[in-house]
Amino acid sequence: MEQLSFLTPADNQINIIAQAEEKSSAIFLEKIEDVAESEPLPIEEKKQLSPQQERKNFHITDDSLGENSPKNRFADNIAAIKALKQIEAEGRLATPEEQAILSRYVGWGGLPQAFEQRDNAPNWAIEQEELKGLLTSDEYDMARASTLNAHYTSPTIIKAIYDSVERLGFKKGNILEPACGIGNFFGLLPESMAHSKLYGVELDSITGRIAKQIYQNANVTIDGFEKTATPDSFFDVAIGNVPFGNYRVSDKRYDKNGFLIHDYFFAKTLDQVRPGGIVAFITSKGTMDKENPIVRKYIAQRAELLGAVRLPNTAFLKNAGTEVTSDIIFLQRRDRLMDIQPDWVDLGLTNDNVPVNSYFAEHPEMVLGTMAITSGPFGAETTCNPIDGANLSEQLKEAMRSIHGKYEQVSFDGIESKVESLDALPADPRVKNFSYTVVDDKVYYRENSQMQIEIASMTAVERIKGMVALRECVNVLIDLQLNDYDDSHIKAQQAELNSIYDSFTQKHGLISDRANAMAFSKDFSYYLLSSLEILNDKGRLDRKADIFSKRTIKQKRIITSVETASEALAVSIAEKACVDLGFMASLMGGSKNMSEIVEQLQGVIFKNPTTGAFDANTDAAYIGWQTADEYLSGNVREKLRQARTAAEKHPEFIVNVKALENAQPKDLDASEISVRLGSTWIGKQYVQQFMHELLQTPFYL
Repeated sequence: MEQLSFLTPADNQINIIAQAEEKSSAIFLEKIEDVAESEPLPIEEKKQLSPQQERKNFHITDDSLGENSPKNRFADNIAAIKALKQIEAEGRLATPEEQAILSRYVGWGGLPQAFEQRDNAPNWAIEQEELKGLLTSDEYDMARASTLNAHYTSPTIIKAIYDSVERLGFKKGNILEPACGIGNFFGLLPESMAHSKLYGVELDSITGRIAKQIYQNANVTIDGFEKTATPDSFFDVAIGNVPFGNYRVSDKRYDKNGFLIHDYFFAKTLDQVRPGGIVAFITSKGTMDKENPIVRKYIAQRAELLGAVRLPNTAFLKNAGTEVTSDIIFLQRRDRLMDIQPDWVDLGLTNDNVPVNSYFAEHPEMVLGTMAITSGPFGAETTCNPIDGANLSEQLKEAMRSIHGKYEQVSFDGIESKVESLDALPADPRVKNFSYTVVDDKVYYRENSQMQIEIASMTAVERIKGMVALRECVNVLIDLQLNDYDDSHIKAQQAELNSIYDSFTQKHGLISDRANAMAFSKDFSYYLLSSLEILNDKGRLDRKADIFSKRTIKQKRIITSVETASEALAVSIAEKACVDLGFMASLMGGSKNMSEIVEQLQGVIFKNPTTGAFDANTDAAYIGWQTADEYLSGNVREKLRQARTAAEKHPEFIVNVKALENAQPKDLDASEISVRLGSTWIGKQYVQQFMHELLQTPFYL
C-alpha cells in the first residue's frame, strides 16, 4: 500500500506540509510557492519528475484490446511489467509509446496456467519461471490471488455504458471506478466528459501502478476499496466492473449486512455517490437473481433502478478468457432512504420457466441471450447463452436505449447566474464537506461533490482566508498529538499557531466576533476555531486555549506491569471495570499468585458469597470479587444475611459479616418516619383505622 502526502490548496495559507511516514520520522516545514496545478501531485512524485515531463492520460483506440491467445496475453503482461519496472527504476513518467505497451496488460484472471502446478499446466513451465523471476514475492502472491476476479472489460461494453451515461445527461464531474484494474474505463472516457476528474481504486500493486502510469492525471489509490476513506456524497458517477466472488471483505460500516464482495461494492458506492448521481456497474447475475432479496431491497431503498442489461456468458470470453453470466445495472441514488420494495426486488420466471429477476421477466428485450438451466460446480444454475450470429455491439446499442432516467446536475441555488462555469470546481476529496478552501487565491465552499466560489465582500473573503489558515494549522497540531510526536514538533507547531492567530486577531478581531462568525459560520469547523478562545463574562478574551501551549491529546498508555497489589487493582478497575484477579496476577509478572493478592488486599476487596465458595482449590474462589465501595453499598441488609449464611459453612466470609455490620444504616425512630396519605404501599384498612382514631368516630358509625 502506498502512503503519499498530498499538497492541498490550504497549504498556500499555512505554508506547511506535515509528512508522517513513520512515528519516528521528523516533520518538516516547507514553504509552497505555487500550488496552482489542476490536479495536485503526490510529494514523492513531484520530487522525481523533471520540468519537461507533462502528465498525459492514454486514450484507447483498439476495440479488440486483450483479444488474443493465452500465450500472447501472457507475453503482453510480461512486456508491460518490464516496462513498468524500468520506468519506476528511472523515476519518471511513462512515454506515450510506453503507455501503449502498458495498456495491453490484461491481468491474470484469464491466465491461471501461469500459476498452476506443472502437472496441470505442463506447457507453461518456462512462462512460470519467467514470471517468478520478474515479480517480488508479494507481487507474485497478489497476482496469483487476482486470478479469481481480475477479468478486464472489453471496450465494446465500456463504450455502451458511457453512451447510456451520456444520454442520461452527465457531462462533467467526479467519476469513481472502485475496482479500476489498469483503468480501461478511463482510457475510453468520451470527449464530452473530458473535463471530469477521475478517481480509481485498485487492490493489486502491479495493476494499480500500471494504471497510475497510463492515466497520469487520474487519482488512483492502490488499496482495497474497503480501506479507502473518501467522504460520502463526493462522486457524481461511479462506473466499472466490480469483482465477483463468494467471499466477503471486512468493513466495520457494512459488516453487519454480511454482503458478498460484489454486493458490498454497491453498498459502499451508493453512499459515496451524491444524491441524483449515477451508478453503472457490471456485476454477477447473483445481485439480481439470488433467491434472497435482502441485497436488492437494501439497494432499492437507496437508489432507483434506471434499467439493467443481462450479458451473454461469452461477453468476456475473448479478452478475459472466462464464461460468466453478468449484468450491467444502472442506478440513481435517492436523496433520502425510502422504505420501498419495487417489483425488481423479487424474482419471476421467463416463458421457459427459468427463474430470473422480475425486471428481466418483464423486459426480455434486456436479456441479450437465452436463459437456460445448466449444471454448475454447485449443482443446477442459470446461464445466459448467446444468440447464434448476434453482434454484441449492436445488441447493446439497442438495449441501452431502454435505460431511462435523467442525471441531476448540481444545483447552485440561484448563484449560477452570477458566476461563470469556471467558478465551480469538482470537489477535492481532501477538503472536508461543508467547508471553505482556497484555490488560486480564491475562496471556494465545498458542498457534496462541488466546490463553488464564495460570493462575498473583499473583507469577508480575507476573514475566511485567515480562518482557513487557522483551521489547517490546528488540524496539523491535532494530528501531531494523535500520532504522538515529540515535544519539539508540538512546540514548533504551537508557535506557528500562535503566530497565525495573533496576525489574524490583529487584523480582524477575535474569532468569536460577530463579523468573523457571519463570514465563517457555514464552515463545519467554525466551532472548533471558536474553542481556541476562552472568553470572560463580558465576551472579551480571557486567555488562549490550552492547545496553544500544552499537549491536549495524549496517547493511551497500556500498562503491562506493576509492583504492588494495590497498583494492580487500580489498573484492573481502569481497564476491566472490575476486580480481575487473573489479570492482576499477570501484571505482577507471575511473582504473586492470586491467593497472595487477595491476602494483601484484605478489607479492600470482598468476595460476593453468591458467586461461589471460598475454596482456594477451585476457580470459583477467584471470581466474584468486588471493591469495598461496591460491595458495602446497596442493599447491605440483604448482603449481611447472605454473608452470615455463607460464613456458617466457610469461615472466610466472617470478614464480610464484620464489614457489613459496620456498614448497616441506623434504624429510624418512629418520630423520624412520616407517611403521606395516599401512598400506594399503605393498605386501605390502615388508612381507615387512622381516620377512625384521629377523628374519634363513634363506634356505631
